[in-house]
Amino acid sequence: MDVTFLLNGESVELRDVSPTVTLLDWLREERGLTGTKEGCNEGDCGACTVMVTDARGSKGLNACILFLPQLEGCAVRTVEGISGPDGALHPVQEAMVKHHGSQCGFCTPGFVVQMAMAHKNGDSGHDDALAGNLCRCTGYAPIVRAAEAAADAPVPDWMGDAADGPAPITLDALAEAYAATPDATLIAGATDVGLWVTKNMFDPSDVIFLNRCAELQEITVTDETVHFGAGVTMDRVMETVRDLHPDYAEMIRRYGSAQVRAAATIGGNIANGSPIGDNPPALIALGATLHLRKGADVREMPLEDFFLEYGKQDRAPGELVTGVSFPRQADRLKVYKLSKRFDQDISAVCGAFNIARSDGKVSDARIAFGGMAGVPKRASAVEEALIGQAWTEETVRSAMARMAEDFTPLSDMRASADYRLQTAENMLLRVWLEDQGATTSVLKVSA
Repeated sequence: MDVTFLLNGESVELRDVSPTVTLLDWLREERGLTGTKEGCNEGDCGACTVMVTDARGSKGLNACILFLPQLEGCAVRTVEGISGPDGALHPVQEAMVKHHGSQCGFCTPGFVVQMAMAHKNGDSGHDDALAGNLCRCTGYAPIVRAAEAAADAPVPDWMGDAADGPAPITLDALAEAYAATPDATLIAGATDVGLWVTKNMFDPSDVIFLNRCAELQEITVTDETVHFGAGVTMDRVMETVRDLHPDYAEMIRRYGSAQVRAAATIGGNIANGSPIGDNPPALIALGATLHLRKGADVREMPLEDFFLEYGKQDRAPGELVTGVSFPRQADRLKVYKLSKRFDQDISAVCGAFNIARSDGKVSDARIAFGGMAGVPKRASAVEEALIGQAWTEETVRSAMARMAEDFTPLSDMRASADYRLQTAENMLLRVWLEDQGATTSVLKVSA
């Protein structure tokens, strides 16, 4: 496979590269750019962060799970390219020195690149921007102080990379190619497949990259519908739903770092069929429709019908997810994510509640959970217990008692079955309490 991109301002043309060579390995082993570090090798620590610029702008990405073909037509900056050609320091580098933002230094290159990316984009949400970069010895206070100190400095001229991105292919061509090679591995953001390669030593025989299909990256918001192409990254999903359904956006902020959100796609999160994927419960509660295509044939289905059983989805060989849509509606959505670590952790339970009330009664309810079964699943018995009943604590507690009719959760390393069931019930009670004006967030509790 041939790949062309800019690296620290210089053109790179690669011929016949393996499609699953990661940028991290190539930088360190082929180019000698060892400032980019290998830490977790799964996109969780940020030590390998690089800046990638395409037609939509600049973003920080984890080089350890970024395959070289994903860089076609892009511009890449490693930590070696953050300083100027004459050795002049970037403002964030100067600030890191001044504010003592480094000790052992292993994580520092990733921090510097991510800080430079945020600085270039005018992003002053430093806690969120740096949430995907882990530091074991310095502590985050001096690093955040450095980011704050550099915020008003002008962006250096050498950071002005421009890139058009890869030459696009049409959805027609993509669908035809996948129908012809149905055993091919589809790669969008590689936040999942990347781990198959780095952790499981997976070596796919055929690979189809989806990032060149512009049609899969379209977002359409009308008075009736919100539609996301399957290739829309989660940072763009988060920004789109922030005003429509703030609880959904907050859940997205928690489940992945800025680097992961900039790579992961909504279609990939759905298509892999994980029972603990955090998007499906929220989308199911919103009444989402899934769109699929095989060759020239298209079809759609309610999203909850896509998940058949653990590891099995209603998707034929050679058929790809092209998008997901849900009706525009008044915001009633509550999404609660329960995990051992507040940020960037896999959910033990994720619950989504879309409960409509009229004249003091529940007129409609769509409730869905992740982590409670082998697939993301609606709480049908709970919904039945609510609809048509007065919106009271008595009704809610009666519905809570029916949760066991919908789910028989498993015990695993994240939570026991009893804990999952009890917390799912309590999430419903939390919806009612918040509707009554109670403060339920642990982040807002004070002594």
